[in-house]
Amino acid sequence: MISDLYPAPSQFMWRELYRAALFEADPEKIQEHIAQAEWAIVLRGRQLFGEQGDHIQEEQDLEDALYALQALKNCIFSPANSSRAESAA
Repeated sequence: MISDLYPAPSQFMWRELYRAALFEADPEKIQEHIAQAEWAIVLRGRQLFGEQGDHIQEEQDLEDALYALQALKNCIFSPANSSRAESAA
């Protein structure tokens, strides 16, 4: 299970994993970095849900990060991108 592989995310951990996914240049590693970042973001959102206090800014940051990762996945793993990679080979 993925939760066994990684510790619970902190406010800073999800941001680090998110940045690592955004700036990963190795096509062999990017999917794993995206998955790790998505996992950390979702878990951090769950943590915030259970905590008292105002977390509006971080919650918005989490939502924006998930949106950006989805856009990144769409760009990298789109059929148009796959056909370009195949034609270059």
